[in-house]
Amino acid sequence: MNKLLFCDQLYSLIKDETNIIANLSNITAFINQNFENINWVGFYLREEKELVLGPFQGKVACVRIPLGKGVCGTAAYRNRILRVPDVHQFCGHIACDSDSKSEIVLPIVVHNEVIGVLDIDSPSYNRFSIKDEELLKEVMKIIEQCVFLRDEEI
Repeated sequence: MNKLLFCDQLYSLIKDETNIIANLSNITAFINQNFENINWVGFYLREEKELVLGPFQGKVACVRIPLGKGVCGTAAYRNRILRVPDVHQFCGHIACDSDSKSEIVLPIVVHNEVIGVLDIDSPSYNRFSIKDEELLKEVMKIIEQCVFLRDEEI
């Protein structure tokens, strides 16, 4: 997957839309269409001390995840990307879909505060590479700027 082309297409998709839900919905569809071997992609948005399910593509999901719990809650609490090759080996993993075997979670950070996460699951072990992580870091910059900081001068 060409990182520059992927990011340009994503930016074009969301740059003119101001509705957060519409943008997050299209972002999940775009990632779902362009990443192979994934079975769930979506957002969890922070409400006080927990993450609440946002737009997603995939099977029914857990609705609320406490900060510090599971892969998503831990990534948000620690404000760091978590790339988990085998979710069954992750202490405290929350199994929303028993078919998921690996996962990558990236915090959404606005004004130095974690306001949510992007979560992507795969039915294969060790699905997510450092190359995927690097691409998704660029995606997060686009999301943070175009979706959450749209009206601010950067």
